[in-house]
Amino acid sequence: MAKRFGGRFSPDRPSSPDQPRPKSSFRNAQVDPAGLRSNLMFVPGALLLLMSLTSGAAGLALGFIGAAIWTLAAWLLREGMRAEAAYNARKVARRPAMPRKIFAAVLAGTGAALAAWKAEPGLAIAAIYAAATAGLHLAAFGIDPLTDKGVEGVDDFQQSRVARAVDEAEAHLAAMKDAALRAQDRQVDARVERFQTVARDLFRTVEEDPGDLTAARKYLTVYLQGARDATVKFADIYARSQDAVARDSYMALLDDLEQNFSARTAKLLIEDRSGLDIEIDVLRDRLQREGVRLDRT
Repeated sequence: MAKRFGGRFSPDRPSSPDQPRPKSSFRNAQVDPAGLRSNLMFVPGALLLLMSLTSGAAGLALGFIGAAIWTLAAWLLREGMRAEAAYNARKVARRPAMPRKIFAAVLAGTGAALAAWKAEPGLAIAAIYAAATAGLHLAAFGIDPLTDKGVEGVDDFQQSRVARAVDEAEAHLAAMKDAALRAQDRQVDARVERFQTVARDLFRTVEEDPGDLTAARKYLTVYLQGARDATVKFADIYARSQDAVARDSYMALLDDLEQNFSARTAKLLIEDRSGLDIEIDVLRDRLQREGVRLDRT
């Protein structure tokens, strides 16, 4: 049977040949939505500023303002794309409080208007360039999500509670990942990502059934906050001393946390299935009282 290559110095090799490899930490990996396309939007502002250096005081002022507006538009676009990706990845999410991509299109149009006015003063020409730029921007990048997304049949209050809890939990995971990077250890980075994958499985389970939030709240707050604090302390110690004992203790902590989070997720799924079975039995009893016979096979 073919075996995956691995050697003595492989960073993720198992401790024994019969030990199964851990679940891939990249199972839920996603490409950063703010990639090349959004980063290229910083280029026009820089070019406009360079071309304005020899245009006199008025031209330089218009060029500088236009370049600043274009840079702000590019930054808003990048943040808007990241917010949209986070919105799409969640089962329960509120629409972004600020429509960044729409504002980015408006600012890009404004920057184009100033650039056109600098080259050829005229209100009509500036308006045409502004409208064309804003329209092309919206066509290329789209608009922000404009509606809340949640589970049908769940009230807004429950959705808001779940969204706030998951946002807080995601902040703990982000801080945990940033702290782990300071340790500069590939195995630690991969192990933290594996734990994040398991934790996010619990997040998605709670989002699908907000009624599970009460049972899972301490996992989303207390346990994750403790994991974040432990990661920060470990990274500080390991970055200074490369203490193998501290590293082993931290990895063991992640093992315990992963097992507990997986067990909680499985228990919530079992409870949800039990609730479904109860609903089915109640519906069958009602139908039978109405004279409808059902085949239980």
